Amino acid sequence: MKKIEFLDSTLRDGSQGEGISYSVQDKIYICKALDELGISYIEAGNPGSNPKDLEFFKQIKKVELKNSKICAFGSTRRKDTGCEEDANLKSLLEAQTEYVVIFGKSWNFQVTEILMTSLEENLKMIKESIEYLKNNGRKVFYDAEHFFTAYENDKEYAFRTIQAAVDGGAEVICLCETKGGIMPDTCKKAVNEAVSRFGGKVKIGIHTHNDCGLAVANSLIAVQEGASHVQGTLIGTGERTGNANLSTIIPDLQLKLGYECISEEQMKNLTSICNRVAEISNLSLNAQLPFVGKSAFAHKAGMHIDAVLKNPFAYEHVPPEVVGNSRVFLMSEVAGRSTIINKIQKIAPEVKKDDKVVDEIINKVKELEYEGYQFEGADGSFEILVYKILGYYKNYFKLHYYQTNGSNPRPEKGVNSCAQIKVGVGNQIEITAGEGDGPVNALDIALRRALEKFYPVVAKIRLVDYKVRVLDEKSATASKVRVIIESTDGEINWTTIGVSCDVIEASWIALSDSIEYKLIYDSVHSLHV
Repeated sequence: MKKIEFLDSTLRDGSQGEGISYSVQDKIYICKALDELGISYIEAGNPGSNPKDLEFFKQIKKVELKNSKICAFGSTRRKDTGCEEDANLKSLLEAQTEYVVIFGKSWNFQVTEILMTSLEENLKMIKESIEYLKNNGRKVFYDAEHFFTAYENDKEYAFRTIQAAVDGGAEVICLCETKGGIMPDTCKKAVNEAVSRFGGKVKIGIHTHNDCGLAVANSLIAVQEGASHVQGTLIGTGERTGNANLSTIIPDLQLKLGYECISEEQMKNLTSICNRVAEISNLSLNAQLPFVGKSAFAHKAGMHIDAVLKNPFAYEHVPPEVVGNSRVFLMSEVAGRSTIINKIQKIAPEVKKDDKVVDEIINKVKELEYEGYQFEGADGSFEILVYKILGYYKNYFKLHYYQTNGSNPRPEKGVNSCAQIKVGVGNQIEITAGEGDGPVNALDIALRRALEKFYPVVAKIRLVDYKVRVLDEKSATASKVRVIIESTDGEINWTTIGVSCDVIEASWIALSDSIEYKLIYDSVHSLHV
């Protein structure tokens, strides 16, 4: 079984994605997560580009990593400059990492029109930069930037640049599909030729982008053609449409194609680690990501669900637990009675399908759906409903009242509303207020302040997504609305729902359910620890 090594660029290429900005501590947390997953190399940033990356390289030395090697990233020397005088190469050495990744130009257009230098000078820049780093005790991976575009335009020069990197002493030559537009047949041919020419001397790697939706496919093709080093980002983050998604490539290679990537135990942590990295990145993990998305093993049609209950192999290409995910049955007009029974039994295994309480729950669900509730995307609220009907529900807090009001123009940036709330917990009363960017935000802040005194875990809850849908457009501003809130504690995500003609009241129902769900979840799971 051929072993494939992975380099994750979440902290370098991935951080170039829109809306992503990592602190030094964020980067350290992600390194720990990738190390836990068994990623061989972590490309952690360019120490010459900003002070934050330079500080990270100082701090990461204090962290013990079991599986991963940290790599500093930079470019070849500038044109007509000695390596000893090049600030970028100096910063790579100052990072004091055992491994260094540098990129250089493969495409003659980039050399003459962007770098504004000669083709021969570019070859010297590549070879001399690698030699300089090697002579200073570093192991060097060379990223052949724009390799596939170069292959199509002037492949002989492209291969001369690779030869220069091999002559300089590079350990890995990574073929980079920088523009992200190469088709699989070109990728296959180019990698095959690169492996034929240089595979006996160095490892050949692949680095793809997803501009045509082919980053994963091209990475798999490259491995099948002989590449043994794969670069990407764990959840596909990156510039433009993102980088090759390692959370898809790794199980594809190991579970489908028989390559050795990570251990079975590490594979079982794949989903949870992807969620952790998404949380640190302040992103919602794409629900439809293969293997790790929350919809990856979600079934909705009644016939599909019935078949999966009899034998999951009917509609699942791999068991979800292999990648640490779980099977989900969605409730809807096309789902059957078996869906609800299955969900009930996950919460209360002792309930049998013929018990009267099942009919009571089903009837209540139908009643609420008629009012505008939609439990397909609100498992948190459904579980609370089941607990209430089964008599397992504990009233963690009681609302006495809430009041919200708004101010325009805004009294200060980020604030245009305030909320006051009075809640009771047992025999104690708490009255608090909160200011926020809108009445729902203010109400959320006030509720948390009121409850954190009694339930400190509330401080961990963070709202991930907030959606409002008008259910009866004909009623204009008097329409009934549905509010769906997705929340997280950094480890699990859950969704709750509220319906009312008052958007604040609908939001309150979803908010309070969200907090109650977390308290119930912790209480139930603590019994099984």
